[in-house]
Amino acid sequence: MPFTGPAEDLQAIRELLDTYADAVTQRDADAWGATWAEDGHWTMPDYPEFPAQTGRGNIVALWVEAMKEFPGIMFEAWPGSIEVEGDHAVVRSYTSEIYDQGENTVRDRGRYEDECVKIGGKWYFKRRAFRNIHKQIAPKGC
Repeated sequence: MPFTGPAEDLQAIRELLDTYADAVTQRDADAWGATWAEDGHWTMPDYPEFPAQTGRGNIVALWVEAMKEFPGIMFEAWPGSIEVEGDHAVVRSYTSEIYDQGENTVRDRGRYEDECVKIGGKWYFKRRAFRNIHKQIAPKGC
């Protein structure tokens, strides 16, 4: 079953995902960082130039540096599956990104496999693993 657990937890996790996406588009490191558990772990195997990070501070520092490569980004995300058991959830989500890179416009589509935790009544990303599904690079204006 792709969506299981209490409705209020499913909604809160969806809001976590939406907050993350909005923070990327707004380039808001504080809001983006607030979506992570203190001991979170982030990995993007398709981007070896951005090594896996553990700990909110390390994750945010990597993100701030990485975002220098993605000016004008528009980031969208939506859930494919949310399975809640108590204060733990397994989430699969999909992303669509459009950004300028040099003389090109890049369109990326990808998938996150996540673990979320509920701490003090609030949901956070504990582990996020991103993989590309499709990437398109075209000259600006095409």
